[in-house]
Formats: sequence, structure tokens, C-alpha cells
Amino acid sequence: MSASVPSTFTPTPIVRVAERLLTAFLKVAAKQYLSLQPTNLSSVPPPQPGHRYTLYAHAPFCESLCPYCSFNRFVLDREKAAAYFKSLRAEMRLIANLGYRFSSLYLGGGTPTILPDELVRTIDLARELFSINEVSCETNPNHLNPEMVVLLKERVQRLSVGVQSFNDGLLKQMNRYQKFGSGASILESIRRTAPHFKSLNVDMIFNFPSQTPQILRDDLRAVIDSGAQQVTFYPLMSSPSVRRSMASTIGELIPAREADYYAIISQGLAQDFSALSAWTFARNGSNLIDEYIVDNEEYVGVGSGVFSYLNGCLYASTFSLREYSDLVSQGRMALSGAQPFSRRQQMRYRMMMDMFGLRFDRAAFRQRFGVPASRGLWLEMLFFRLLGAFEKKNPAIPTPVGRYLSLVIMREFFTGVNQVRDIARAALSPYDRGECYAP
Repeated sequence: MSASVPSTFTPTPIVRVAERLLTAFLKVAAKQYLSLQPTNLSSVPPPQPGHRYTLYAHAPFCESLCPYCSFNRFVLDREKAAAYFKSLRAEMRLIANLGYRFSSLYLGGGTPTILPDELVRTIDLARELFSINEVSCETNPNHLNPEMVVLLKERVQRLSVGVQSFNDGLLKQMNRYQKFGSGASILESIRRTAPHFKSLNVDMIFNFPSQTPQILRDDLRAVIDSGAQQVTFYPLMSSPSVRRSMASTIGELIPAREADYYAIISQGLAQDFSALSAWTFARNGSNLIDEYIVDNEEYVGVGSGVFSYLNGCLYASTFSLREYSDLVSQGRMALSGAQPFSRRQQMRYRMMMDMFGLRFDRAAFRQRFGVPASRGLWLEMLFFRLLGAFEKKNPAIPTPVGRYLSLVIMREFFTGVNQVRDIARAALSPYDRGECYAP
């Protein structure tokens, strides 16, 4: 990671053509990476000596569901959610028994703060089992209250608030205005909360169908004025289920505008923020990043509908809450699929994560795979070199063009992951999808 990467990006005709070519290639590649096969494994493999890992824990409950979200999530049922958190802690104990140790924990969702007492028990257990010293936790604007601050300020170092936009029209389209209030009220909540945490990150989404350049610029001004130490601007990512739900609420995705909107973001934040990843920017002087996959290449996921990446293999857990609870109660992890990566796929994955984190360590790549990147990934390196994706004086650092292309890579990878989630959720029974208890 580097906070010295230039912030400004200007899309050129060549970059636009490269984005389309890269997107087309990645859609095919994602299917190969994410063709998970069913597995009966009772757990992920034990840790490897000398490897560093991050722990991701998933809380899949929300007060209501957003139309653009593909994560494994269910409308809140308090009894089921409390039982789920209990299973989550039991699975953490299984991971500890395998010998894993983590210095950082990332809690995502869903809405992890939806049952504060259960969340506190989960964080406290993680710190006890793994000597966790850095916790990142997602939340929603309506949970930014004094009671939540008291519970979390000594336990959470990085609080990430899902805002998406401060524009009231967009919030109403997303059904967030009704849930969380106006953009002005959300902005005021963030101003009150930010001083209590080492880093408060604001999650934003850009390239909504009805988002105009002026709306985006207004959002940028709100972020700068919010006092938040960090902001993450995700491109709107679609999967088949998301496209269907968006079509009836916020409209059809317009991919051709993405590069222009990314340029507005990088230019609008340049004076006050520095880039920490392809889509995360930190207020100048801060260097905490709100992305668990950047801190460490390998990570273990606990919970329903999570992924783990270990020793060149991707693992997925069941999306069924009932099956998850049953398997964990038997002393098993709830693994449902696995996909070993080929050596070349591992090389690409390593390069993707390094570029996303804005530092492609070529010496570490060569040490890991026994060949330089220019040989192991000669076509990819040629493509990026022709586009000027790396700085000439320091070829480990992506240029603004390289940073945007890494965003394209991550966008398509996560879109592929979302399609896996779509397939897994479609296979669930009505009960497992929550249709039998959703209010």
C-alpha cells in the first residue's frame, strides 16, 4: 500500500478500449476461477508456517434488503440471528483449534451491528482466541447512536458506514431514505461519530443509473466535510439477480460512464485524500485501509455464505442458515464448495491483489513463484506496460491508469463472486431464503 500514488485519473480513448477488452476477458476468466465443486471437507486446511492470515466473519441479517446487494443476507429475525451468532462463535473456536492466529478481524454483512450484544460477545471471543488487535466492522447510519459508540469504540478500530450516497433522491430509489433518513441527517451522524474511532470509513457507490456528475460531486463534497478519515467508492456491480432487482427500482446499469465517474472521484478527492487501494481513499495522514483482502492475501471466512482463500484454493461455505447451524453443531465447518487455483491462476490472483493494494511487489512474486512476472504473466505484463499501468521510476506502483484498471479487475472478480452467490441462494428452499419468516 502507498499513500503517495497520484490521485488524478483521466480516461483516454485507449483506456476506454482497454477497459472493454479487459472486462470481456475477465468475464470468461471469472467463470474458471469460480467454478467451485461440491466438497465434504469438514474444515479448511491448517495454517502454513510463515503465512499471515486475516479473519472475516459474516453477519447476514439486515432490517430490510437493498436492491443492489448480492451478499448473503436475510431480513432480521432476532431469534434466528441470536442463534446464528452463537454458531459463529462456535466456528471461531474450531478455527482456533486448527492453530490459526490472526491479528485482524473484519466483520461484514448484512449488518453486523444489528444485535449489539451478540456482536460484542463475538468480538471479545475473537480477541481472546486469536490475540486480535485490530477490528474492522460494518454498520448502517441508523446505528450511529451514543449507545453503539460506547459499546464499540474500545473494541473497533475501523468502523465502516454504508452510506452509498448523500443524495435524497438516490436514497429514496434505494429504499434507504425511509430506513436511515436524509443525506443531511446521515452526514450529521457521521460528523458526531467519526472522532470516537481511529478510522471511520464511509462506503459509497458510484455509477448509479440516475446519478448525474453533479450528484457525484455533491457526494464528494459531503464526504470531505463529514470528518470521516476514509472513503470507499465502489463501482456499481451487477449480477443477474441484482440487475433484475435494480431494473424495477434504480434502473439499468450504464457501464460506459464508469471511467468518467471514477475520474470525477479521483480528481475531487485529490486535495484532501490519498489513494490506499483502487477504490479506497484516506484523508491525508491516515493509512488504515478498510479492505481485509489487501492486508493479507490469504484469509479465513467464518459464517454462512463466506469464502476463504488458503494455499491457492478458494473455499465457500453453505448459504443455508439451517445447514450452517447443523454442521457447526457437529464440530464441522460448513464448507459447501472448493476450487483449487492452477499455478497461473495463483499468479494472476497475487498480481490482482497487489495491484488493488497499489503495490505490485515483483521481488516477492519471483520469490513465491520462482519466475519473474514478466515471464510467468508475460501477456498480462505486456498489456499493462503498453497502457502505462506502472510508474517508470517505481514499477511496483500503479499509475492512475493502472489503478483504474485494477478497479476493473476487482469489479469483474466480485461480479463473478456475486453470480456464485446468486446460484447458491437460488438453490435454497423458501425456508432457507427466509421467505417463511420475513416480515
